Amino acid sequence: MKFRKTLPLTLLLLSATSMPTGAAAFSETSEPAAAAPAISLDTLRGLTETLSSDEFEGRAPGTRGEELTVNLLAERFAAAGLQPGNSGSWFQDVPLVEVTADPATTALSYTANGETTALSYGSEMVIGTRRVVPTIDVENAELVFVGYGINAPERGWNDYDGLDMTGRIAVILVNDPDYQTMTNEGLFEGRAMTYYGRWTYKYEEAARQGAAGAIIVHETEPAAYGWNVVESSWSGPQLNMDAADNHMDRSAIEGWVTNDAARAMLAAAGQDLDTLSDAARQPGFAAVPLGITASAHLDNSIRREASRNVVAILPGSERPDEYVIHTAHWDHLGRCTPAPDGDDICNGALDNATGTAGLVALAEAHAAAGAPARSLVFLAVTAEESGLLGSAYYGNNPVVPAAQTVGGINMDGLNIVGPANNVVVVGYGKSELEAYLERAAAAQGRRVEPETSPERGSFFRSDHFSLARVGIPMLYASSGEDLVDGGAEAGSAAVMDYIVNHYHGPSDEYDPNWDWTGAVQDLQLYFAIGRELAETTEWPNWNPSAEFRAARDASRPSSD
Repeated sequence: MKFRKTLPLTLLLLSATSMPTGAAAFSETSEPAAAAPAISLDTLRGLTETLSSDEFEGRAPGTRGEELTVNLLAERFAAAGLQPGNSGSWFQDVPLVEVTADPATTALSYTANGETTALSYGSEMVIGTRRVVPTIDVENAELVFVGYGINAPERGWNDYDGLDMTGRIAVILVNDPDYQTMTNEGLFEGRAMTYYGRWTYKYEEAARQGAAGAIIVHETEPAAYGWNVVESSWSGPQLNMDAADNHMDRSAIEGWVTNDAARAMLAAAGQDLDTLSDAARQPGFAAVPLGITASAHLDNSIRREASRNVVAILPGSERPDEYVIHTAHWDHLGRCTPAPDGDDICNGALDNATGTAGLVALAEAHAAAGAPARSLVFLAVTAEESGLLGSAYYGNNPVVPAAQTVGGINMDGLNIVGPANNVVVVGYGKSELEAYLERAAAAQGRRVEPETSPERGSFFRSDHFSLARVGIPMLYASSGEDLVDGGAEAGSAAVMDYIVNHYHGPSDEYDPNWDWTGAVQDLQLYFAIGRELAETTEWPNWNPSAEFRAARDASRPSSD
């Protein structure tokens, strides 16, 4: 998620009639046209405050907070003049299953030289399971250090080469092998995290290898968040997509251990974490069986439910069967690890009540401007915090065909800290949508830049990724850190303050003193891009080097 800011209340739209065709459509500058409708500050403030209030209980899927949230969003979209987007319904059911491990009986221990060490739940480890079963027991499974846990044949890299992981537990480093590189050049794109660096991939690959368990060693810099985020996100109810096989193809346990706990565990095996980590970054690294065993136990309660995506549409006036999509996730963590003052509601004000309010404000502005040539879809998705589940379900079961979706914009946290001189693109260089962003940003006197911390893997951590995977060109951008008041130093300080002190914690609460001018400017930017996409006849694509280009070309083989 992102947050930042900038100024005005109106933005000049780009003229569709002045758009050049062909390749030039993605490089030339268009003349500005009519002024956009004002973005409603009342909507931004009021809806953010309401969605992040204690009454909504942190907006966890499957709770009273969800019921309040999705009904309120449907009411607001209807009031704005939009139509239900799913065959007459405002909602798309998303089948989920919730597995909650009993913290009192959750156990993980390791045995070395006849001595067993139990790790403390929460302070030293968190574990869970994707398997939908009431009890998990893993007994005396050998631990194997598998480096970064990557199998990437196209890059000539396989941390599991020659291994049989059946009945064994993988101990895995977070991120990918060249994250310490200060450029974006390298086998795994240097500083920029690839999908191989994401925890989701590491668990998926461990399961493909037949591992009984997969344990990631936490480290704040390569993970891009502290242990507090792991603890709050992984404790309590855990959601996953429901599946006929109850996810029995996944490893029995998945989880994290703190860096200190991992060091002690490896030391008990006669190994040093730093030495192993250095070796794991080298091509040709061979996994290291540790010669010690681990055991784990989980008692799970299981609940199946259907959560809901909210889908609204503004039908196009000329080409209603062509769509431009806007996305934001409405959910947050619900009740979570209590703060020292006892507050156990993770309200998710910035993440992502602001983005959800922004989605409604954009819908209101587009409705006020009248129907464009193409249809506009506004999609508020569920279960982003549980692994992009709502957007993944939509991507696999789109309400409007992916091949007829021109492209889209994702919002995950708006800027509430002060105007910025720049706009940052997450996943810079991946799509032709960046040309639309360049034009709209130039009209605001702002510059477009790559993200400053690509090692955080932000491209894989929000809902645009789910749509990108099925080929839909998606833009994920936000205000940069170069604030008008205070420059990059102030912007960086604000970002780090949020990450360290508020991200995924009970203190992410609405503040009436927030400065919304940057959020308004960013929404005007998104309005201009969405409007241009909805008026032009062009079909922007992923750039040839992007990993999603093949999916798009397959879905639109005859596109311009």
